[in-house]
Amino acid sequence: MGRILAIDYGRKRCGLAVTDELKMIATSLKTVPSMELLPFLRTYVSGNPVECFVVGEPKQMDNTPSESERFIEPFLKQLAQAFPGIRIARVDERFTSLIASRAILESGIKKMARRDKSLVDAVSANLILQSFMESERIRKEHREA
Repeated sequence: MGRILAIDYGRKRCGLAVTDELKMIATSLKTVPSMELLPFLRTYVSGNPVECFVVGEPKQMDNTPSESERFIEPFLKQLAQAFPGIRIARVDERFTSLIASRAILESGIKKMARRDKSLVDAVSANLILQSFMESERIRKEHREA
């Protein structure tokens, strides 16, 4: 039994969030440059059991893939090759950056700190992870009913 690790993949940097071992709490982990993501994940997974990666799926308002999906697809292939035994799930990430920005603003963080885009990426990953956890909980309840 392992953690769930969420990735808000971006061309420059990626926000990461992770659950606790019981998969009850989602916590922002950090933001890493996109070029360093796979090496970071290898190191992280070597010390922490991960059972699922959740990668944000950017979509347009009409539910078609966003332009940025073309940058995510090659990463997904690399991720699957690097971690063949770990499930990869996708979660619609529409509005996560907007919600993250608003949450950061409302939290009272000072203006200079709010300019740090990596903070938005980490909070967005947390929102992606929370969305996934909620959908899994609902799916489990329907199976048990």
